[in-house]
Amino acid sequence: MKRTQIELADGRELIYFDERDDAVRDQPDRRELPPPPHASQLRYDPLTDEWVAVAVHRQTRTFLPPADQCPLCPSRGDRLSEIPAPDYDVVVFENRFPSLSQRVAEEPAVITPFTPARPGRGKCEVVCFTDDHNASFAGLPPGRVRTVLDALADRTTALSELPGVEQVFPFENRGVEIGVTLHHPHGQIYAYPFVTPRTRTMLAAARRHFKHTGGNLYADVLAAERAAGDRVVASNEHWTAYVPAAARWPFEVHVAPHRPVPDIPALDDAERDAFGPLYLDVLRRFDGLFDMPMPYIAAWHQAPVHVDRELGHLHLQLFSVRRAKDKLKYLAGSESGMGVFINDIAPERAAELLRAA
Repeated sequence: MKRTQIELADGRELIYFDERDDAVRDQPDRRELPPPPHASQLRYDPLTDEWVAVAVHRQTRTFLPPADQCPLCPSRGDRLSEIPAPDYDVVVFENRFPSLSQRVAEEPAVITPFTPARPGRGKCEVVCFTDDHNASFAGLPPGRVRTVLDALADRTTALSELPGVEQVFPFENRGVEIGVTLHHPHGQIYAYPFVTPRTRTMLAAARRHFKHTGGNLYADVLAAERAAGDRVVASNEHWTAYVPAAARWPFEVHVAPHRPVPDIPALDDAERDAFGPLYLDVLRRFDGLFDMPMPYIAAWHQAPVHVDRELGHLHLQLFSVRRAKDKLKYLAGSESGMGVFINDIAPERAAELLRAA
């Protein structure tokens, strides 16, 4: 893989990850762009012990443009986009409308005695999986998935070294039902200046389990799911894809390496090669469930950068809001108000349907 780093017209960083060593990436960004926005503001919620980002500049971000105005397609002729080259394999660049950034203007004041505020220091990046606007991740060849995984490993390592970053979160949103604002197949990476609430909850459970048993909680759960088998969707030598026994979403699959590792950079070559074929199989089963493109979120759970790394176990959580061909799962009163999920489909049935898809 060849790595080429350039600077966009407004000073943002862009990196090409090419599968050919002879790829030339010397095209300049010919656009005239305003300076990137300053970092958002983080406000602390004392009632939940959580941070909320206030990023008002994101109201003006690009929203579902037509294909001939897609900012993630390559630049060709007079049509200029975020990617200056006329073609590419995988590209990562700093988001033009970030929720978090390193461009800190000033320290915000305290909102109330109970609500301190601080700059939203971190970084948000966009990951373009292919230059084909009409493609999908499920349609990528395994070699391209390996390139994406290597790019995510590269960025996880780099972002983890930024001052103040505590957790790196790669993810993909797919489908308007999820809330995507660009149709071009892409993902994102958030570098948070705190450990996220979901991860803190999981680490607390893992810490209790280790104290009582000496084991890694996720590794033990994975072993139990592999032994039970009835919720396993697919597996190979290095990875297993299964529906969690307490799945929150109608169709939810965890894709986990058999070897406990804290993050993507810790995967070895064999594990990285084995991920693509299995994950593509699962994605195609998602699309085959209702013979239509499945909206989904693919979320990489990585250990925090500085704390509790020994308690983590890298895994990808793939889930959809679609519960039937003509029905979506809405997060209404119980889910949104109280955080208590009510699943309409038994996990064992979901696994059975995915295996048959």
